[in-house]
Amino acid sequence: MRPVFFLSDFGLEDPYVGVVKAVLRQRAPGVKVVDLAHALPPQDLRRAAYALFEALAYLPEGAVVLAVVDPGVGTRRRAIAAIGRRLYVGPDNGLFTLAWLLDPPQRAFLLEKVRPPAPQGVQTLGGWAPGGHTFHGRDLFAPAAAHLALGLPAGELGPEVPVGSLLRLPLRLSPGPEGEVLTFDRFGNAITTLLQAPLGAWVEVGGRRVPVRRTFGEVGEGEAVAYLGSAGLLEVAVNRGSAKEALGLKEGTPVRLL
Repeated sequence: MRPVFFLSDFGLEDPYVGVVKAVLRQRAPGVKVVDLAHALPPQDLRRAAYALFEALAYLPEGAVVLAVVDPGVGTRRRAIAAIGRRLYVGPDNGLFTLAWLLDPPQRAFLLEKVRPPAPQGVQTLGGWAPGGHTFHGRDLFAPAAAHLALGLPAGELGPEVPVGSLLRLPLRLSPGPEGEVLTFDRFGNAITTLLQAPLGAWVEVGGRRVPVRRTFGEVGEGEAVAYLGSAGLLEVAVNRGSAKEALGLKEGTPVRLL
């Protein structure tokens, strides 16, 4: 059975993550589910796209990647399964843009034949039963991910569509010299779209010149520094502080290697 790696913006205060896992195990008993992240900023597709990019190289080939960050849930946006070296299930909203730079999909299918899960072991209340139209993580994506985890054909989930029709976010990773702030981690470090940062160089960002070092510990406390982060992208940080706050950075702020 294929493992399922699960990422969402559901948080842990509500039962959403647990319900999705319950459906996965109902449809694919014994499936191994690994949590990648669930406390991502709500509806932040850039942050979620980066999280998948950061994790992807360490996920085994053949794994199912279930990702649900879905501002358009309940609208006409498509629900998809895409097949590369790994199998991707989620909304067709650009969430997989950066992951697919490393693992381009070869085939894609719409989730039009997925059978939603039925409530188990409960009685209706005067004709009422659990349901709704805004929890596709439970009703569409979890059943589809379980189907793929069992090794069943993706074509049984719905009609095939061209991979070129899948939505991508307008994000571009670049060796330089120009890029932008892609997103921020929980420490306020700015992850940029630049793929290289020679030691000893300087970076211009937010009207400041910032030195490129090996790690943020090589500058004094409260000082800004640029370095290659854990995903291999240039990051800008403030030692023992938040670059986002200290430098007034935002997503899309221009970054330039000097």
